[in-house]
Amino acid sequence: MVGPMARVGLWGALLALLAGSVACTPAEPGPEKAPLAALRSAERATADAGSARVESSTAMGKLMSLTAKGAVSWARGLTGTLVLTYTGGSVAETMREAGVSSTEARYLPDAYYARTGARLAKAAGGKQWVRYAYADLERLAGGSGAYLQDQLRHTAPNRAVRLLLASGDVREVGAETVRGRRTTHYSGAVDSDASQVTAERVDVWVDERNLLVKKVEKGTTADGPYSQTAYYGEYGTKVSAQRPPAKDTADFSELVRELSGG
Repeated sequence: MVGPMARVGLWGALLALLAGSVACTPAEPGPEKAPLAALRSAERATADAGSARVESSTAMGKLMSLTAKGAVSWARGLTGTLVLTYTGGSVAETMREAGVSSTEARYLPDAYYARTGARLAKAAGGKQWVRYAYADLERLAGGSGAYLQDQLRHTAPNRAVRLLLASGDVREVGAETVRGRRTTHYSGAVDSDASQVTAERVDVWVDERNLLVKKVEKGTTADGPYSQTAYYGEYGTKVSAQRPPAKDTADFSELVRELSGG
């Protein structure tokens, strides 16, 4: 039996997992400092493509690790569908206690939706989806909520390229083959002004069409070392993310109020 406050924790854990699956560097890039022409081309080409298929793995200390696979579009705000699989950490243990090992996440411009497991659905009145509105995140979670909102709304792969362009420590590592594609590897250190991630390094691999093939981000958080590796392909792919039926959807903010006694 999962008690009321434990249910709040479970949905909160799912919130963290969903954010981690698409997280990018939290800092906004500053003015360009001697950017490489190749990276400027990569930024434009990746932005113009508008969508891609993505496979990623994320780890944040002992808190969580997970993989994500699906397709996302950034042409008109974030949209897309990812399947998240929880592979380790305390968050994964919490989700397993609720009978959930993976979930479908649907991202739309105003909110994202997580499919619940059977036990969580029962606790939510039988509803199969939980809605997390971006506008609620800061109110519900303070500064960390604002950070999550930024992560979820800025996930285009060219964001990592912009950060390298803004960095004063960018270098071309050299030519490498990534998943059978010829690429050029660039690396740089990014100083973050956010409290969640510090001392970050960003690496990107760009192919002959100036499109991002791979991205690796590493840093340190309050929960321990942070790392994310993402692979991108099939740029311009059609992306579908349907909003679940309202009658089958519970709102996270309302669940928190109900289960915490207002």
